[in-house]
Parts: sequence; C-alpha cells; structure tokens
Amino acid sequence: MNETETKVAIKNVKVQKKNGFLQNFDPQKIVAAVAKSAARVGYEFSKDENDDIVKYVENRIERSGRDVVTVDQLHVFVEMALDSVNQQAAKSYRDFRNWKTGYAKDFDSIVNYSNSIKFLGDKENANKDSALVATQQALLREEVSRKMYLRCFLTEAEIKAHEEGFIYIHDMGSRRDTVNCCLFDTAAVMSGGFEMGNVWYNEPKTLDVAFDVIGDITLSTASQQYGGFTLSEIDKVLAPYAEKSYNRYLEEYREIVESSNGVMIEEEADAYAWKKVCAEARQGFQGWEYKFNTVGSSRGDYPFITITFGLATDRFGKMLAIAALNERAKGQGKKGRKRPVLFPKLVFLYDEMLHGEGGELEDVFEAGIACSKRSMYPDWLSMSGEGYIASMYKKYKKVISPMGCRAFLSPWYERGGMYPEDETDTPVFVGRFNVGVVSLNLPMILQKSRIEDKDFYKVLDYYLEMIRNLHKRTIEYLGEMRASTNPLAYCEGGFYGGHLQPGDKIAPVLKAATASFGITALNELQELYNEKSLVEDGAFALEVMHYINDKIKVYKEEDEILYAIYGTPAESLCGKQIVSFRKMYGIIPKVSDRTYVSNSFHCHVSEDITPTEKQDLEYRFWELFNGGKIQYVKYPTNYNTNAIRMLVRRAMAMGLYEGVNMSLAYCEDCGHQELEMDVCPCCGSRNLTKIDRMNGYLAYSRVHGDTRLNRAKMDEIAERKSM
Repeated sequence: MNETETKVAIKNVKVQKKNGFLQNFDPQKIVAAVAKSAARVGYEFSKDENDDIVKYVENRIERSGRDVVTVDQLHVFVEMALDSVNQQAAKSYRDFRNWKTGYAKDFDSIVNYSNSIKFLGDKENANKDSALVATQQALLREEVSRKMYLRCFLTEAEIKAHEEGFIYIHDMGSRRDTVNCCLFDTAAVMSGGFEMGNVWYNEPKTLDVAFDVIGDITLSTASQQYGGFTLSEIDKVLAPYAEKSYNRYLEEYREIVESSNGVMIEEEADAYAWKKVCAEARQGFQGWEYKFNTVGSSRGDYPFITITFGLATDRFGKMLAIAALNERAKGQGKKGRKRPVLFPKLVFLYDEMLHGEGGELEDVFEAGIACSKRSMYPDWLSMSGEGYIASMYKKYKKVISPMGCRAFLSPWYERGGMYPEDETDTPVFVGRFNVGVVSLNLPMILQKSRIEDKDFYKVLDYYLEMIRNLHKRTIEYLGEMRASTNPLAYCEGGFYGGHLQPGDKIAPVLKAATASFGITALNELQELYNEKSLVEDGAFALEVMHYINDKIKVYKEEDEILYAIYGTPAESLCGKQIVSFRKMYGIIPKVSDRTYVSNSFHCHVSEDITPTEKQDLEYRFWELFNGGKIQYVKYPTNYNTNAIRMLVRRAMAMGLYEGVNMSLAYCEDCGHQELEMDVCPCCGSRNLTKIDRMNGYLAYSRVHGDTRLNRAKMDEIAERKSM
C-alpha cells in the first residue's frame, strides 16, 4: 500500500470509545494528549516530533489491519511512539492514563483525613480550632484543593521533590486560588468611600466608625487570601478619624454650654473632647481584640492580623499607639482571669531619634516595654539601626512593615519598578504582597550530594531552579484571575495598582509581588557538614546563604520577578522535615535525632547561651534573609523590666526585628499567673492556658490543659533555653 492509500485507510479508521460509540480517528487529539503529558515533565514537543509520533501511531494502526481500534489499543500505540521520542513524557502519559486509580487513592485519602480531623483533630496550624464544624469543613476543602494542586499543577519531578522532602511547597490548598501575605492599604480603600459586598460604605466621620469599618474590611479581605494580613502604621491611618471625633466632641461641648447659657472655656472643652476620644480609642482596640480572636474566616482559621505603629508624632497618633499597647497589656477576660489575646500581632516601629532616652516619643516606648513584659508583644522593628529595612526608612522615610509575622517586601519603585529610575524615584511598600513560599531542606540536599557523590552546589542548583520555575508558573497562573476574586484589593485600591474593573485580569498588579525561597534548618546543615552547631561554627551555613543570595539575584535579573529569601518559621514543617530526612537517610546525631529541626537561621533552642550572645550569633545572617526574618531571645528573669528594656534597645541599635520571649501561664481554676507553669502551685490544677512564641508569632501551647500545637513543636518548646 502506498502513502496515499495509507492516508485514505487511516482517514477511514474508527476509534471505539469505552462506552461503545465510534468516532473518526483524529491525529490532533494525539498531539493534544501528548502535549499535556510533556508539559507535566517540563518538556515541549517540536512540530517534527509531533509528526513522528502521529506517523508512528498511524503506521501501527495500518499494520494491525483493523478498521476499528479501541481506545486502549490506541493508548498502547501512543505509548510506544512516546518511548521512541521522550521517555519522561512516555511515563507521564502512562501516569495520566492511570488517573482513575490515582483519583480513587486520593478519595480514600480524603475520606481518611475527614475522619481524622473529625475524631482526632488537626494541629497543622495553631490558628485553626479543628474542634469547630466550620474549621473541619474548611480543612477538608483545603485537602481537596491540595490534591488537585498536586495532580493538576505540578510536574512529576516537583511532586517527587516535595513528597521526598527536598522541597516543601507551602499552602498547596490555596496557592492556585489567591495570593499570600500582604500589607493592605486600608487608608486608600476608605478614602472617599468604597463598595463592599454590593453595599456602599461612606468614609468614616468618627474614630469609632473607622474602627468598625476597618474591622469589616480586614475580616472580609483577609478571607480572600492566605497568610498574614498587615495594617501598616495604623496609628497614622486612624489619627485623622480621631481628630474628627475630637472636633465633634468639641462641638458637642459647645452645644451643652450654649444650651445652659454658660461660658465656653477652651481648656475644659479640650479636656472633655480628649477624654471622649481616648475612650473611643480604647473601645476600638478592645473591639478589634474581640473580633480578630473570635470570628473565624472562610479558611477556617482566625486571620493572622498584624498592626504596626509607633512613629506618629502628632497628638492623636501618639494617643492611639499608647491605647493599643495599654489595651493589650490589660488583657481580656473575666475579673481576675484577664490574659492577653493573640491578635492582632503588635509591631512597634522604633526610631532612636524619637524613642531613645529624652526623645519626644520615649513615653510611647516605655508603654511598649510595659506591654512586652505583660504580653510578649509588641515585637520591635528598628528603623534607625543598620541594614536594609532601616536604610529604606532613613533614605525615604518609608516603613517596610512585616507581612504577618516575618515576611518583608523587596523594594518596588513608583516609576522604575525593580530599580529606581533616578534619584527622585521612591519605593512603594504599602499595598503589596507575596505570592507564596517554597522551602528548601538543606540538610537533605547536602546528604543527597554525599550519598550520590555529587557536588553539593550542583544538587542545590537543581532544587533552586525547580522553585524558580514553580514561582514563574504560579505568577503566570494567578495573572489570569479576575479582579472580582478580591474586590477590595483589586478594585477598591487595597493593593498597589488595585483600581481594576471586576472583569480585568490581575496580572498588572502581580508585577510588584515578591516570591519567596524559604530556608530552614541552617543549624542542622552546619551540624551535618562538620558536626558543629551555629554556636560553635557557622562558616559553612554562611557560605551556603551567600551562594543562594547570589543565585537569587541572577534569577531576579533574568526573570524580572522580585524573588526573596525567607527564613521559614516552620510551624509543622519543623517535624515534617525530620520525617523526610529519616525516611531517606536515617537518624544522624544532632541532625535528625530530635523530632524537629531549627527554624531558619536560629541557633538551636537548647543552646545555653545568653540573650546578647544569641543576638550576635544570629546577626551574622540578618542581611542574608531580607525576604523574611525575626530575631528573638528568651528572658530568664521574671518580668524584669530593665532586662527587657536593655535588650530591646540593643537590638534596635543593631537594626533587628526583635521578639520578647517568655512563657505566660494562667490557671483557669483559681486565676493564678506565672511564668513556666505546668501545674498551678496555688490549687494544683492542670487546667491551664499557656501562651508561647510559636516562631515569629504567639500561640496557645495549652488551652484549658490541652494543646493546639503539633508534637514536634511541643518538643521544641520543652527544650528551649535560649529562645
């Protein structure tokens, strides 16, 4: 049979579907199917390769002598064709063919997970109370989304790297749907009024209404993303509304005086109005503490809300900062049972010129110290020390507030983008966000290079490139989403450039987003390298971090994406990475012999070092983690104000973002409070509520005697000496 006769024969061939129906053979369906399989392994067939595959299949059909071929027979021919062209694509095609088997396994896994969270609970995230029905439903939806992400978005190599534990793709249940941590521009949304849920909100005219409206905005918008939601410089945002309330109370006082034919005395009017507006501030912050700690989001968690403040020098802004601190220090609860809440996380923006001894805001600083010794918050961010964050403030007076607990944005300039167009170009931080984190397991990568006798940095490059490609694909995918998915952010100005129409794609807003490479277990990396901890050595860990920073700079230039290096907090990951390491490489002393790894660049929690030693040792890594970092020390002294003040001021001079660590314990039966209490010394009760630092944020390590934290994190807390 000649070629023309073959084509005629192929044209007449029918394909029998599994339901028995017949369809004409269509070679373009083969091209489309093999393209999907190739894409899953990061490969793209050329036109010649597609032609070869189709010709191979046609020849096999011709040689079979059949006018009708079944779908299964056709699959075999396609697999044979792919084997001759690309082995990886052939494997991907076979795997895709078995999707029903995989689907059944996924469904079984989801059913088992559903039963597990219903009867045993879930301790993946301390902010999620898995006893609640709404949380259980949200967790189940998230697990389904995670399975879809694994099956439909990742390549085979990426799935393998994640499942083996060399990389960890955070928040897989949300990554395809929305963005990560942000600095939400509340002031831009409220200015002039806005629409939310098809209802028009007028701009607030008083402070109490501003608190209510910001609370509504926050709960609504934080539910449309995942990760931290930060209200930056909230004292400056609220100050104009405090002044409006103050003026209203002045008018109210004037009306009272006039109605009684009295004489208006300015000092008395000021005292009246000031007392009233201060009460509004206290009630407003109390309302936020109630709202943000009790109203769950659609994600099933209590949104991770952070507020930053401390730089306002006007009368109203200063009053608001002190009110926030005093309300947190006071605590919430019944009389005799008051304790600090977790949200919003408080971050104090420290400027030595303002908050140093004799500074005009020294009293605000002292209110912060008093609050820290009662509630561990605020965390302290230096605006006047050394390093990247302080440099942006010193040069431009622009604050880089942390997104959530520790994520920081890279600069994005108003006219130049990634780099300033000229000396007058200024950076923008408020209104921007991150698109997600993928973390490396550096000890596993080092051990892999040793076992396989490969150069460590070549193995590291492989996983860095993998994360890079994941980020690129994620940004491209998210860019197709419509602004209507988060109207306050993309349509009402909550995000930088967020004045789109509901039907517009969000790709333009993503240009200023960061994408993070997460780092954990530097201490264990150093231990594996030469059996020395970061306290004893640290040179190799520093070498690796310099290498990664240099590599990310190249990626940033080539891809025009704001990649960032992030010190991963590792709430549940601290245990997962150990499980992965042991499964692959067994137990190695001081590397995988505990149930947890160290977070980011921190010294091991069991190191018996002083707070100042810990500050100095971790400072070596500070500027190598500009995408996300925090430094914290444990205070061994019992509510010692002078110790806290001295160490905070020292950290601020160094340019750190400093956390105050104590373990706060409260007896639910008799109301006794003290540090490090597991059994109440007054009544013998174990019905305790304890607050510990999770990583960059606080969490309940005990709630009425039980814990919301996973075992690995509880083991880490038990061994803490320097954290």
